[in-house]
Amino acid sequence: NDNSEALPESIPSAPGTLPHFMQEPDDAYIIKSNPIALRCKAMPAMQIFFKCNGEWVHQNEHVSEESMDESTGLKVREVFINVTRQQVEDFHGPEDYWCQCVAWSHLGTSKSRKASVRIAYLRKNFEQDPQGKEVPIEGMIVLHCRPPEGVPAAEVEWLKNEEPIDSNQDENIDTRADHNLIIRQARLSDSGNYTCMAANIVAKRRSMSATVVVYVNGGWSSWTEWSNCNVRCGRGWQKRSRTCTNPAPLNGGAFCEGMSVQKITCTSLCPVDGSWEVWSEWSVCSPECEHLRIRECTAPPPRNGGKICEGFSQESENCTEGLCIQGIENASDIALYSGLGAAVIAVAVLVVGITLYRRSQSEYGVDVIDSSALTGGFQTFNFKTVRQGNSLLLNSSMQPDLTVSRTYSGPICLQDPMDKELMTESSLFNPLSDIKVKVQSSFMVSLGVTERAEYHGKAHSGTFPHGNNRGFTTIHARNKTTYIQNLSSLSTRSELRTTGIFGHLGGRLVMPNTGVSLLIPHGAIPEESSWEIYLTISQGESSLQPEGTEVLLGPEVTCGPPDVTVTTPFALTIPHCAEVNAEHWNIHLKKRTQQGKWEEVMSMEEETTSCYCLLDPYACHILLDSFGTYALAGEPISDCAIKQLKVAAFGCMSCNSLDYNLRVYCMDNTPCAFQEVVSGERHQGGQLLEEPKLLHFKGNTFSLQISVLDIPPFLWRIKPFTACQEVPFSRVWRSNRQPLHCAFSLERYTPATTQLSCKICVRQVKGHERILQIQTSILENERETVALFAREDGSFPAQAGPKAFKIPRSIRQRICATFDAPNAKGKDWQMLAQKNSINRNLSYFATQSSPSAVILDLWEARHQHDGDLDSLACALEEIGRTHSKISNITETQIEETDFSYSRQNGL
Repeated sequence: NDNSEALPESIPSAPGTLPHFMQEPDDAYIIKSNPIALRCKAMPAMQIFFKCNGEWVHQNEHVSEESMDESTGLKVREVFINVTRQQVEDFHGPEDYWCQCVAWSHLGTSKSRKASVRIAYLRKNFEQDPQGKEVPIEGMIVLHCRPPEGVPAAEVEWLKNEEPIDSNQDENIDTRADHNLIIRQARLSDSGNYTCMAANIVAKRRSMSATVVVYVNGGWSSWTEWSNCNVRCGRGWQKRSRTCTNPAPLNGGAFCEGMSVQKITCTSLCPVDGSWEVWSEWSVCSPECEHLRIRECTAPPPRNGGKICEGFSQESENCTEGLCIQGIENASDIALYSGLGAAVIAVAVLVVGITLYRRSQSEYGVDVIDSSALTGGFQTFNFKTVRQGNSLLLNSSMQPDLTVSRTYSGPICLQDPMDKELMTESSLFNPLSDIKVKVQSSFMVSLGVTERAEYHGKAHSGTFPHGNNRGFTTIHARNKTTYIQNLSSLSTRSELRTTGIFGHLGGRLVMPNTGVSLLIPHGAIPEESSWEIYLTISQGESSLQPEGTEVLLGPEVTCGPPDVTVTTPFALTIPHCAEVNAEHWNIHLKKRTQQGKWEEVMSMEEETTSCYCLLDPYACHILLDSFGTYALAGEPISDCAIKQLKVAAFGCMSCNSLDYNLRVYCMDNTPCAFQEVVSGERHQGGQLLEEPKLLHFKGNTFSLQISVLDIPPFLWRIKPFTACQEVPFSRVWRSNRQPLHCAFSLERYTPATTQLSCKICVRQVKGHERILQIQTSILENERETVALFAREDGSFPAQAGPKAFKIPRSIRQRICATFDAPNAKGKDWQMLAQKNSINRNLSYFATQSSPSAVILDLWEARHQHDGDLDSLACALEEIGRTHSKISNITETQIEETDFSYSRQNGL
């Protein structure tokens, strides 16, 4: 079209003004067969037309709109055209298809920028796919990728095991260099399958996956010390050794070159035993009528570790055949010794008299003068021993008679039911064999001193909870038959120790009813060898003294013997009482050295290859390669750190038939602590009155209050203002070795009262609170004797061979063979760990010869009670490696005995 046809017929809206473009056409890409629109907007403009590739676009192909700018009153014109794929393909020229706008006003014309129009596409094949590599650790990895040709140019993204790689979060990875992936220093975690992704506005393309394996060449450890010569004397040899474990070869890395053992000859001098010379002549007769003779061990003297001479080196005898008479000084010596003997006898008689007098005084009652009756609340109590006939009133003007009375102040709380000392804020009772404190003939505090109970390692059915099983059956107030325990059915135990003989097949050693167990994997002990493995729990005062704010969170556990060498890690399970939260606790694993000192092995958040700790809500599962004594210690990071305490109430009749003793325990929420309390109560004839409750005790320095509420007013009585006892924070927080114990004494008005109903409230100031509802009969023949715990988990303290494991051997071997080898889709042992909630410290498993086997050993330790094979099968199915559940194994895969044993254990 010529220009005359394109010129508008209207007059310019603003004479003397050139058009100004408010919007110019942009570069565009045609995707598939969809046309694109080019827009242009100018002010003031009488008309706007597009020119494409130097030619005017026909007027009919324009769509224009006209408006008025309100601020200036000038005409605004907007025009757009459509460009089709066919138009671009039909154009052949030295440059791309282009279009521009030309706008007219009365003064003249203005031209916009040129906008290019291109057909977008992306080829299918990469110009260069990344290639798999095997690189040594800390070596450089470079994966090349040249994306397919495309318009616009494709952008590249890298995937590792189907997950995008963000180089901004890992300084060791660079993806900006010409689409290549560069890992500056290879780590074990960098092993995996890498894919190059190319994409533009048209499509996405995937390259072939490249498998990268980071291997570790083996390195020799330091030489050991030379061994002793193998012969006691003469010519022999001694040796030293080293192992290819610094580091151990991994992922196909080369084994160490050279010898692992060196031998050299040695010569040891033979020992020479000593022999006596002949006796010397007798000496001259002394004033004491004796003469001596001597001999020496020099014929020959002992050499090179030989034995010394046996016998005496000198002899003496009377040289006057008993006819010797000593001088007058001997008579004075006799007088001196006689005087000393008489003095000793007099002192002994005096001590016996004082002891008998004190015993006669201890038989008197002790009345309490309570000065807190007007103020109430938690007050201290003054205890004063009063002779018969003395007034009960305290007169401040009277001088105290120190020979007949003592005053004590503080809450009546014991740290342990077997302790001989009454724990108070100021004074302590003297250790007595039996102490009773009676308050106005109604308030009785009985402190029974019994011998501390010990336990055998043999199993006893139905006595205590086991392991991580913290759940107790809920009890209704009128139906306790499923819970209350007759403590007389418990067996006495000499010590908390259990043993078992294990060989190459491995097995499991369980400390009944304590939550402590030991798993020895198959193959950990060399073939044709067997060991008697033991497991013990320390009952006395722990040798581990926590530093600073640290507290012990569980028992001190010893496994041995220490000279046993295992080829694969074994699993040790230790219960704990911390509410696990990394923001509130810093938990450490500690080990006692041969010198008796404790050293830190690792922190729970630490990354190490020496051992592995997996912290569950109620237990810690530890993978170790050496036996010894271990314990868990926790350092609270904030006041919100919580120790889980178990609160239990026991009761029994006192010597007086009208008195009834209530004892409330606050102990660490571990089966070991509860077992010790129940065993101690058994010796005192105690009976559990209510289901134990869980109390969350915060590290906020606030004390614990224990009170007895809702006593029936006309049936029972307790001294006013003494039904509440308060325990300082530090005693509760550090009470793991000696469970906290508070005693209350109630009195019946008449023997006809046979039922007791009340509440015991245990609460931390500004913290958690628990209520124990007590409803019990005080008559022996009406007490319920139903077992406390239904599960008998002590039936098999030691299990050796295949029966000790939940996963059958054949299935285990298939899982290890499948997941140990690197897989092109990333479905290796790391995915197995992730599906079993093992997400940290994976470098530990990478150093093992079979990472999958160690992961399954950890699974066995965590699921020793439930044996939930269905959950493991589901995890494997999610990974895509299995097509049937492990729990549906046929009898041809497992022997009938194995299957029946699994059914007995709830599988």
